Amino acid sequence: MLQTERWGLFELSLPGRQDGNPYTDWTIRATFHGPGEDVTVSGFYDGDGLWMVRFMPRFEGVYSWEVSGTFSEQILRGSFLATPPAGVNHGPVQVHNTFHLAYEDGTPHYSVGTTCYAFALQKPDIVERTFRELEKGQFNKLRFCLMPKHYDFCLYDPVVFPYEGTPMDASVLTRQNFGQYNGAAPGNHWNFSRFNPAFFRLYDRAIRRLMDLGIEADLILFHPYDRWGFSQMSMEENLLYLRYAVARYGAFRNVWWALANEYDLMRHLSNEDWDTLGTALQETDPYGHLRSIHNCEVFFDHARSWITHCSLQRTDLHITTESTEDLRRRYGKPVVWDEVGYEGNLPHCWGNLTAEELVRRAWEAILRGGYCGHGETFLSPDNIIWWAHGGTLHGECPPRFAFMGEFLRSVPGCGLKLGHFRDDVHFQWDDYVAVPEEEAFAGSWYFFYYSLWQPSFRQIWIDDDTWFDVDVIDTWNMTITPMGRFRGRFELPLPGRQYIGVRLRRAEQPPLNG
Repeated sequence: MLQTERWGLFELSLPGRQDGNPYTDWTIRATFHGPGEDVTVSGFYDGDGLWMVRFMPRFEGVYSWEVSGTFSEQILRGSFLATPPAGVNHGPVQVHNTFHLAYEDGTPHYSVGTTCYAFALQKPDIVERTFRELEKGQFNKLRFCLMPKHYDFCLYDPVVFPYEGTPMDASVLTRQNFGQYNGAAPGNHWNFSRFNPAFFRLYDRAIRRLMDLGIEADLILFHPYDRWGFSQMSMEENLLYLRYAVARYGAFRNVWWALANEYDLMRHLSNEDWDTLGTALQETDPYGHLRSIHNCEVFFDHARSWITHCSLQRTDLHITTESTEDLRRRYGKPVVWDEVGYEGNLPHCWGNLTAEELVRRAWEAILRGGYCGHGETFLSPDNIIWWAHGGTLHGECPPRFAFMGEFLRSVPGCGLKLGHFRDDVHFQWDDYVAVPEEEAFAGSWYFFYYSLWQPSFRQIWIDDDTWFDVDVIDTWNMTITPMGRFRGRFELPLPGRQYIGVRLRRAEQPPLNG
């Protein structure tokens, strides 16, 4: 009997009709009956007369399946065994405890992501360089576009296109004139009802490799940075593309759906249009993967039922993750800052942050109960920029984001929130303190973060009775220094540098010297 892991990927490749337009004229669907679920999924045409069905079992045990549709005159049946998960397989990520994220097996997911918008469409050697960086384990989420991207420093054609047809001549492009070709530039000739399977197979391989590394694939479906006309399709064409993407990639446990990057720059689409697309995404995906929509100038209304979490870009030049707690209250959902600026040397202000500032913004986010992603925009001699193409990382941030991830995994329960003064806790007026989100751990763990300030000592007082093990955490130098066990009011010496934190963990007994 065929086997796949629970939350693994079960695939069927079947011969069928290829006359007419297989993407619009014929259908394929499959029903799976398992020990805890009955699920019907849509399949898709993969070219060369082959039709595919993909399925993710959410329980262990024997599943039976039946495939039908107009793609074939036959109804096909079979079965397979879903075995226990292994390795990095913890299931898909879901919202947990309102403001946080966890895998389906209950393991917390602390989002430490990075962005490589067009990495899957680069030449093979650049793709391999990207994966060599990702294999270092510094990030657990990768944010990237499904459609090709046209923007500053990313002006050439992808290795393959998503539709049958021909693009405009890229030889006319320069850094000076590229802006005039945004949108449906002259010279593009596409059939938006006929996909190019070779394009989508690149993403099959990329998403599978990310899954094997335990990295979430935050897949952006729509974006405005385009000279080929893909951002200007009709709603009918948008929906055809969306449903094809869900049929093709929905069974990968590591997929997150980002409906759009900078939705508000696609000015021909209204908020009602985005609601139509978001609702279709929710209804089409049988697995209920995470869903978001990302802004440029104006936040979307993340209270919409089809949105599971807030994927945000800063809307102010200076204030970014400091507003995390306010946004948690406003939307009642996890807050993930996917774009707060980039460490780099581009001429754009968003693309030349210092590493220290990007790391500070990330810690400000987690202090307030949210999450913050990494980004890098160094213009290197080979013109390969991580933010656009992937390739090689050059900055100082990645190991510091990895250190932040390790710190988060030490939090009891799942996730943090900003602590506030209570009668039984004596925070000072200028303390910013994170505490565990879950009430079961109230009073047992505190993290004081001093950000841009640089105190040489600090007085700390939680209560008079509880003993705490105290560590000084240097978020920039990535060190944790144990300071001893304290209770009541105590004075703690600090290094007098920026980006310092203090962690208190409740001890079950006083120190040996009592």
